[in-house]
Amino acid sequence: MIVFGLVILFLQLLVDAVLAQKQSQDRLREYALQIEELATLQERNRIARDIHDSLGHSLTIFNIHLEAALRLIYSEPTEAEALLLEVKQISKQSLQEVRESVMMLRADRLQGKSLFEAIAILVKEFQRTTGIIPQYKFEVFPECSFDNLSKDLSDSQKSTIYRLVQESLTNIYKHSAASEVEITIQAILKEPGKEIKVWIKDNGRGFNLNQHTCGFGLQGMKERTSAISGDLKIKTAPNQGCEIYASFPINPLS
Repeated sequence: MIVFGLVILFLQLLVDAVLAQKQSQDRLREYALQIEELATLQERNRIARDIHDSLGHSLTIFNIHLEAALRLIYSEPTEAEALLLEVKQISKQSLQEVRESVMMLRADRLQGKSLFEAIAILVKEFQRTTGIIPQYKFEVFPECSFDNLSKDLSDSQKSTIYRLVQESLTNIYKHSAASEVEITIQAILKEPGKEIKVWIKDNGRGFNLNQHTCGFGLQGMKERTSAISGDLKIKTAPNQGCEIYASFPINPLS
């Protein structure tokens, strides 16, 4: 009877173990599905941000150049032709970026340029299309070369800084009616707390944050900054301009 009881107990424990294992596998499958759904959603959001940031910016510049070319087509045909050729190049580049986003390929957002060169090109492009000369400065404390700083920044951090400046300049042109723009990027390299700070300010019409519903532009900037453990704040009010401030830690690659 004792042996029989032990056998029954062993069988009961075995059945319980099998059931527990099955339940555990079911939970793991459920968690795996949830993780897969979350990853899919995050990837869709990333693609949406990329298409908005790249295509939205390019179409804005496309429209500006086209309007300028139409104004100059009779008075300054050579300049109009140059603008149309640039529009053609922008459209070609935009089409390629859309293809890359749809194919979920991670393209080099800086197109082989350093972060500082890429932002300088954005500033120059903004000046040409708007007539506004942005005040742009890049500060590093303590002083070091930009090349050394670049080694401490990940690709996602560089891409985020670039997109923040790009989207801000696009919004300033489209919505602010500003006449002055300031762009400051500050790198603090002292331990502890190495970090990057980014300010983009304008003296435009501003807006009411409580009444403003964030579209893909501002929402995308917030999501990008959050993705690299950063923080983004917006300070604005009607007729008081707009200031976008972002900060995030520098994580050395070494």
